[in-house]
Amino acid sequence: MKNLYLIAYLDLKESIRAKWFLVYSLVFGGLIALFFIAGVTESQVMGFSGLSRLLLMYIQITIVILPIFILITTVRSISGDRDNHILEYMLSFPISLKQYYWGKIIGRFITVYLPVLFAMIIAVVYGFFKGAIIPWSIFFLYTGLLFSLSSAFLGIAFFISSFVKSSEVALGIAFFIWIFLLAFIDIALISLMLQHRLNEELIIFIAMINPMELFRVAAISLFDPELTVMGPVAFYILDLMSQSLFVLLSIAYPLIVGLFFALLGFKIFQKKDLV
Repeated sequence: MKNLYLIAYLDLKESIRAKWFLVYSLVFGGLIALFFIAGVTESQVMGFSGLSRLLLMYIQITIVILPIFILITTVRSISGDRDNHILEYMLSFPISLKQYYWGKIIGRFITVYLPVLFAMIIAVVYGFFKGAIIPWSIFFLYTGLLFSLSSAFLGIAFFISSFVKSSEVALGIAFFIWIFLLAFIDIALISLMLQHRLNEELIIFIAMINPMELFRVAAISLFDPELTVMGPVAFYILDLMSQSLFVLLSIAYPLIVGLFFALLGFKIFQKKDLV
């Protein structure tokens, strides 16, 4: 257990020293600062005002930025160590493959999740001093949604890194996965599928197994429980389950996806040539 925490600490320390972590933190911190400067908390659009509107905008932007940042910074975690011969050096110490792999995951998860969480905390603190009403329930649910989304793409990234030897190939695969999943968020794509007389349940199922789409719909449902902006799709979702159950599913499903791909990556990492 000590070696596990040591690997996590080393990965965390290495990530903080890297330039990408500074850019990553500035992006999410800068988004919150930009919203404050633009006066988002002091305006009202479609009934949303104050911190509620700020969090809504933050989440809608995060859904696009967070997955690609996690993928491109994490897919090189193991493959990069293999390229630089660091993996061979680390395993020369009394460290098991299990400790190395899961230690890297813990360290990298802390790195990618904390800046996102701190940006939301900054928004809440700012709103508190401005006298705004703080939507605590939305804040904690968003925290859970961001936690699960980060877990899903972290697991996918480590799965890629476990079997790809070249960092360049790993980056290419990560970018392709991001583009592929992002495409299914586009309502126009779903409309195109409907025009071809495909089964509606099949279309909605394909959309909902996408962690990014599930995250997006769950985030919208916190402000719009009736999902009126989703159109006819909302009737199918709300008839199938309640809004609270849908939010819980939106948190649990990405966690399961992330754990599944992380475990699959570990199995491949155990059996594959390490150097």
